[in-house]
Amino acid sequence: MSAQIEEAAVDTAPRTGKGGGPPPRPRTGRAARSAPYLLILPAVALTVLLLGWTMLKNGLLSLQNLNKRQLIRHVTEWTGFDNYADTLGSSEFWAVTGRSVVFTAANVVLIMALGCLTGLLLARLGTKLRLLLSLGLVLAWAMPVVAATTVFQWLFDQRFGVVNHVLDQLGWHAMHGYNWTGSQLSTFFVITVLIVWQSVPFVAINLYAATTTIPKELYEAASLDGAGSLKQFTSVTFPFLKPFFLATTFLEVIWVFKAFTQVFAINEGGPDRLTETLPVYAFQEGMGGQHFGMGAAISILTIVILLALTAYYLRLVLKQEEDEL
Repeated sequence: MSAQIEEAAVDTAPRTGKGGGPPPRPRTGRAARSAPYLLILPAVALTVLLLGWTMLKNGLLSLQNLNKRQLIRHVTEWTGFDNYADTLGSSEFWAVTGRSVVFTAANVVLIMALGCLTGLLLARLGTKLRLLLSLGLVLAWAMPVVAATTVFQWLFDQRFGVVNHVLDQLGWHAMHGYNWTGSQLSTFFVITVLIVWQSVPFVAINLYAATTTIPKELYEAASLDGAGSLKQFTSVTFPFLKPFFLATTFLEVIWVFKAFTQVFAINEGGPDRLTETLPVYAFQEGMGGQHFGMGAAISILTIVILLALTAYYLRLVLKQEEDEL
């Protein structure tokens, strides 16, 4: 009884703040509501400064007829939406767009599949092997894009490439002196291997980090129910990490779709411009063709297409979440 009385006394005792004064009240009003916006204001201002102004200048450039003659004479020729009309009416633009979408889809599927398998492998390895594999993944991920592209150019070189030499030694003598950049499919194969190699570490390491947040009791319960590795992944890992898969896939779609350095450095969109994706196509039309207004219009349309793809993806994700609720 005395214990109950003491608890009641504690509950009914006046709560005081520091120094015996009244307890501090939570901040309310305009200052509290505006605090989050003030915190993100520097990031928003920097984004507008670095990206917004560039987008504005690029948009204005897309409305002009700008080439060598205009540059030399310092003349501005406004053409309205003629560049957009010419681009949208070009069959080549739509061919490049379809090629870019297929290229992005193939790479993202491979990246997510191999990245998830590698991440699950990390979760099952011992400490030493996990550390060794993680170090290799980090080194591959941290390598600069230009440096990695140069290494792959050397690996797949026609005369002195390691890949051709190894395949020849294994008995595939038709690969001796094979030109990997001589056809559309083989060039895309090299680019795909390069992009997947650079992207898998990001997915794998993040997936492994996410698996550490899954309670082990869930795996123990699934194991007691007789679930194997595949069943545990589909019933425990995937449902628990579904937000991770959705967010990572979204990021990989953006990263692959806008990839420029790998595609351009391997063969500059060749042979015969058959491996050009939209970023490379915009560069070739703008800088290569000296028609900067047209290149700017293509880059704006590339952003619009990417936004449309991501909006469609987010719509599917939100619809799926609503169905689950």
